[in-house]
Amino acid sequence: MKRSSGVRLCAAAAVSALSFALVTGCSNGGSSDSGDGKGGKSEKPAAKALSAAELKKLIIAKGEVPGFKVGPVEGGIPEDGKVRTDDAKCDPLLDVLTGIAPGDPATNTSRMATEDKKDPTDDATSLDDLADGKFEDALNESMDLDVTVVTLSSYDGEGAEKALQSVSDAVKACSGGFSGDQDGEKGKFTKVAEEKSSGTGDESLAFTATNDTPDGAVPLHGEVVRHGNTVATYSTINIGAAMTKKAYTVSAPVIKAQAAKLK
Repeated sequence: MKRSSGVRLCAAAAVSALSFALVTGCSNGGSSDSGDGKGGKSEKPAAKALSAAELKKLIIAKGEVPGFKVGPVEGGIPEDGKVRTDDAKCDPLLDVLTGIAPGDPATNTSRMATEDKKDPTDDATSLDDLADGKFEDALNESMDLDVTVVTLSSYDGEGAEKALQSVSDAVKACSGGFSGDQDGEKGKFTKVAEEKSSGTGDESLAFTATNDTPDGAVPLHGEVVRHGNTVATYSTINIGAAMTKKAYTVSAPVIKAQAAKLK
């Protein structure tokens, strides 16, 4: 009997995790003055946000990330304001992890990149093929793939700088963990730690938030990269790696492909 694709099931589960449901088991755009009023050099005009159409042309699309399938975010991105933490200063972290653009963007858009791996159960022709513990091993292997949600957001004035700074401040202030809520679904993160970022863009920041679940600790990885007045956020989960305590990070091929489109 042919088994249904564990990869497809894993992708759906991982998206649920990034939307915070599964893992439960602020800044203004700003404007600057045009001069200092002292007759000195005039400052350059405040940055203007990209339009929604311009932003959609810049986000990764199908066929642009080697080894990954790219498409819409399954289930969509939660509405801003419906995801919150027990301490407002930690909100930017949960925003990044759930695909919500940090700060106060003028426009934003999102995509999902799912690692394209062959499902090991596809070669099984009967239940007996996966007997004696092989089914569990095959299931874990099928779930060992990165699912990354990418959100691009564009800001007026100094909004992009402020958005990234809000995340940086939150990583430091919330290192001891925080609790969160999305539409009544509650979860707890036991710790937050800064990681080495990709180093792309004008400035970048990466972090891990460890989620406390009935099945143990599940790490969620996030990165925020500023490209001028556009911010790219990435949130990655790998269910199989988390189950087997295998280390993983934000998907490097996804960041590379997205950074190339923003140059």
